[in-house]
Amino acid sequence: MTSPGVSGAASVLAELRAGRVTSSQLVEEYLARIDALDGELRAFVTVTRDEARARAAEADAEQERGGSLGPLHGLPIALKDNIATAGIRTTMGSTFFADYVPDEDAPVWRRLSEAGAVLLGKTQLHEFAYGATTQNPHHGACRNPWDTERTPGGSSGGSGAATGAGLCAVALGTDTGGSVRIPASLNGVSGIRPTLGRVSNTGVFHITWSFDTVGPLARSLADLAATFDVMAGYDGADVMSINRQAASLVDALGRDPTGIRVGVPRSVFFDDIDADIGAAVRAAADELAAAGLSVEPVDVPGAEDAVESCTHVIWSEATAIHAERLENNPDGFGADVRRRLMFGYDVSGPEYARCVEHGRRWRRTLEQLFESVDVILSPMNGVVAPLADSEMIETTAKLTRFTYGWSLAGLPALSVPCGLSTGGLPIGLQLTAAPWQDAQLMSVAAAYQDRTGWHDGLPPLLEQ
Repeated sequence: MTSPGVSGAASVLAELRAGRVTSSQLVEEYLARIDALDGELRAFVTVTRDEARARAAEADAEQERGGSLGPLHGLPIALKDNIATAGIRTTMGSTFFADYVPDEDAPVWRRLSEAGAVLLGKTQLHEFAYGATTQNPHHGACRNPWDTERTPGGSSGGSGAATGAGLCAVALGTDTGGSVRIPASLNGVSGIRPTLGRVSNTGVFHITWSFDTVGPLARSLADLAATFDVMAGYDGADVMSINRQAASLVDALGRDPTGIRVGVPRSVFFDDIDADIGAAVRAAADELAAAGLSVEPVDVPGAEDAVESCTHVIWSEATAIHAERLENNPDGFGADVRRRLMFGYDVSGPEYARCVEHGRRWRRTLEQLFESVDVILSPMNGVVAPLADSEMIETTAKLTRFTYGWSLAGLPALSVPCGLSTGGLPIGLQLTAAPWQDAQLMSVAAAYQDRTGWHDGLPPLLEQ
């Protein structure tokens, strides 16, 4: 059940450009794999079969004529189901939007489509993207392809499961406090949260106004980088968007990383974590040192307080966004999301203001830290993928221990596979950089993957 999209982490785009596979062939292979596996994984809410086949045929015909639809010509992609797609249902994982069909594409999808990408469908998410387990009571409980008794993480769990199980080449997720990075880590693929303001949020349903962004997940760093370069860019309709040029992630793949300064936190990020995770992440640091990068221990003061501040801002803003729905139809929410939304009412105005001010001071702390290092290396999670029936709010807190702080500061962060637990579950390495240094992360990730093979691993479902 392997193809160019899942045979190791080879670039699907490279296969397409070389003519070793056509877009139509890839689409049929992905659709066949969806038919075979998605009944168990439930990674998709909607599969756009007819649209994908028609678009792939267009791409192949254009290639035969010697033309190209763009830099993502024929690449099969899936989108998290809170990203607007014109004429295609976009549910937000909820009952409130069960039949909602947008009139316009979100700019992130419009840019990918104009670059030649092929839409395979819309992926499962935790209801309103407000939880890290993706056990959705309305559209089905999404499962992890490495162990279907476990969660794929969230809230972009469908995008993580779909890329991990080879149901698409690339999937978009959204990341407020870790919702791209966590599913990437738990499903054995790579995923990036961009610098806040680098990617448009227009047409994407919010959890918060302060932290939300969109990022891609993929098995191949080359496909991840190419997708990111296309989707990034200024959007005047998005009040969080920043009009600033930044380095290409594709160009960063071939950059010599020698001398890049990597800081490994002395504490907090390695406290109370699974032994397998600690060993794998420290081994990754050793590999980077062997590759010529400068690796040194650093202190990250205030990291624990940053998690608390980010938590309270998320609670407060999420509740504000859903206040009318909570008042008029509270039973329309799943029980876990409704209970979590109620936490926002307990965050007072002064407390919210204190957390926002703490975020400013935290950003200044990190600015000073990034004067001495270029990238911070840490575990993505302190635990491997939890069981699917784990309590959502507690599990979300466990999975976001090492992600919320970077979100509070608006920093770019990238998750790459760095090992397997003794139970055979993926372990993720998190790389974080200063604002607008997203390409720095890609250089370090590529240097690591050039020396290791963890990104080539396949889940048991694909080895059958």
